[in-house]
Order: sequence, then C-alpha cells, then structure tokens
Amino acid sequence: MTTPRPRFLLSAPAPKKGSLTTKQALLTLLVAMLISGVAGSVELLSHAANIRQETEQRITHQLAIVNGAAAEAAFQLNPDLAHQIAYGLFSADEVAWVSIRDDFGRALAEFERPRQADPSWLSQYLFGDIVHHQTPLAYYMGSDMPEAVVGEIELMLSEGYLTQQFLARIYRVVGVSIVEAFILSIVVITFFHLFITRPLLKVHAAIAQTDTNCPGQWPKPMLRGHQDDELGHLVDSLDHLLNAFQQGLEQRDQLHHLSNMDGLTGVANRRQFDEFYQRHWHLAQQNQQPLSVIFIDIDNFKEFNDHYGHAMGDDTLRAVAKALNQCIDPARDLLARYGGEEFVCVLPGQDHDDAVGVANCLRKAVLSLAIPHAFSSTHSDLTVSMGVASMSSGYSISAEALIERADQHLYNAKRLGRNRVETSKRPA
Repeated sequence: MTTPRPRFLLSAPAPKKGSLTTKQALLTLLVAMLISGVAGSVELLSHAANIRQETEQRITHQLAIVNGAAAEAAFQLNPDLAHQIAYGLFSADEVAWVSIRDDFGRALAEFERPRQADPSWLSQYLFGDIVHHQTPLAYYMGSDMPEAVVGEIELMLSEGYLTQQFLARIYRVVGVSIVEAFILSIVVITFFHLFITRPLLKVHAAIAQTDTNCPGQWPKPMLRGHQDDELGHLVDSLDHLLNAFQQGLEQRDQLHHLSNMDGLTGVANRRQFDEFYQRHWHLAQQNQQPLSVIFIDIDNFKEFNDHYGHAMGDDTLRAVAKALNQCIDPARDLLARYGGEEFVCVLPGQDHDDAVGVANCLRKAVLSLAIPHAFSSTHSDLTVSMGVASMSSGYSISAEALIERADQHLYNAKRLGRNRVETSKRPA
C-alpha cells in the first residue's frame, strides 16, 4: 500500500490593485500623460510665440493705418480728431494706455485704463518686451519738401490681458491633450490586453489551476496568434517541464511502492508493516479504540519446499497471499509478509471477536485453495496456523507486548496440531 499524496488545487486570485492588468493600465496612462505633457509644452511655446507675433503685427498695422490721420491732427493741433483716433485705438481690450502728442510733447488725446495689479513673472516673461509701442507722426508738407515729424503716438499694451488670452489657450490645449492622452491610453491598454496581458493571464490561470498531484494534466492554454513567438514557446516549455515533473512523481511513487511491497507475493513487506502497525497502535491508544493482530504461518512449508521445489513454493506463497488478502479490507486493514512463510494481519478498529472471525476466514480461504501437501505430517492439503491478539478500548498494552502475545498464540496453534486459530480467552 502507498499513502496517497494530499491534493492541492491553487485558485487564481481575482485582479486587484497590484495585478498585471492594473500595473499595465497605470503605466500606459503615465507614459501617455508624459508624452502628452511634452507635446503640450512644445505646443504651448508655439502658441506663446504666435500670440507675440500676432499682437506685434496687429498693433503695427493699426498704428500704420492711423498714422496719417494722427499726423494731420498733430499738425493742425486738432484735439477732437486726435481724441477720435486715440479712442479708436483704446477701444481694443489689449491696450492699457494710449497717447497722441504734438512735436512739443503736449498731449492732444490720452486714454488710460484703471491701474491693475502688478504684472506677474509669467506676464513679464512672455510679453514684457512687446507691450510698449512708440511711433513718430510724419506729415507730408508737399512734393518739394521732406516729411516732417509733427508728433508721436505712444501706447502700452495690457500684460494681464495678453496673459489671460494666453492662459485661455493653455486651458484649451491642456484639455485637448488630456482627452488625447486618455483616448491613446485606452487604445494602447486595449491592444496590450488583447495581445499580451490576456494570454499571460491565461497562462497564469492554467498554472494556478494545476493539480500538484497531476502536473502533467494541467489545462494547457491555447494562445491564438502566439504559436511561434515567445509566449507560445513559454507555454510549450511549461508543458514540457510539467510533464517531466509528472514523470518524476510517477517514478517516485513507483519506487515508494516497490520499497514497501514484497517482491514475491505483492503484499506489504516487513518495513511497511512496522510503519503501519506503529502508527495505528498510537492512534488506538489516543482514541481508545480496539486493535487486533493476526500472525499466520503456513504449516510444514519447509517439507513442501523440499519435496515440490522452490519454484512451486514461490507459486504457493503467491496463491496463499492472494487468498488471504481477499478476507480483509485493503482500504483499512493491512496484510504483510513477515518473513519466509509467515504473514501478519493488522486490523485497526476491530476487537477480539471481529479478529477471530477474520482469522477463521483466512484459514478457510487457504483450505479452499486445496493445494496438495503429501508430505505434511498433519493434513493432506496445505493449511495455516494463526495466533490472534487484541487490544480492547480502555486497556493499555505496549506495541511489543501485543506482537509477542500474537506470536505466542501462533506457537500454541502449532503445538496443538496446526490448521487452527489460537487466541486468549480474554483480550488485553
């Protein structure tokens, strides 16, 4: 008999925070956000340059348009006309202050918005060098005279307004970048999950569901599209490894079986008897349960071997072992070859009366074989003698003493004529 290995079945854990899928999703999102951040930063710098260029071009163009009319107002010292021109420039939200002056520096028209908070470092960094514009007013005096400078237009742009326009663009760019990064992440995560993560999770689940007692029968996953890549090779390598491990387990079990079985009769050997008996004797003591032992000896077997030959003797031992084994429950009891023509039977949980019943069954089973023994001094057919010893619940007796008692009863059966069962009148 071999002791079955305990069976374990590993269950695949549900995805959690530290799972491969979660890590992949977080890493993909992080990479997408970094790429989006870099691309957004480049785009923001480009937007800042565009705003600066557009602002300068617009102001320069506006000043060029009003230059002639403003020069006329300065030359004629016409404050109404200067007021109209300055107000037209001032109506743009980006202009914080505008002034039209004559050639003596006297203001013909001037508009200024209420003072706002000091510009921030960002405003100064982005637009500090383009907020001030000053243009001379050239008046055409005639074809025979050069243009004369009759005054100037000076204006200041609002850094705060320009910064607000820039930030408004930033918010749009950042919003679009976040949406793009999220969409990119979803696409990448989906493709990675379908082609990389999900196949890996299938391999993990198959390994986790593998019965450690039968690793060669693991549910090998079929990975479509991965037969010739690293994932397919990984599955094939795992399959080869688990099958090799299965062969190792089977060889180990076979060696264990051979080391505990008698090579001639196929029943347990003396080594397994010693382990089985000691284990069940301790259990009987702890649980206050009965335990019985039957010693069995083939009568006059030396004479049988001497006259029929050892080959016939070996066949007879095998036949006797098979007949004896049919009288016990192999799932509970143990029949072992004790040595030579002697056998021993251990009956856990069975009291004296049960053991005597089993012993009589054993004796009759051998008689039913009807093996002739012409050279026996007592019977014409092969017979066995038995000694029965039992340990009742509530009584204590050492393991050695119980064996010695069964052996002594066997000796008495031999002395009293053989082909009989001997036991104590009262079990221990």
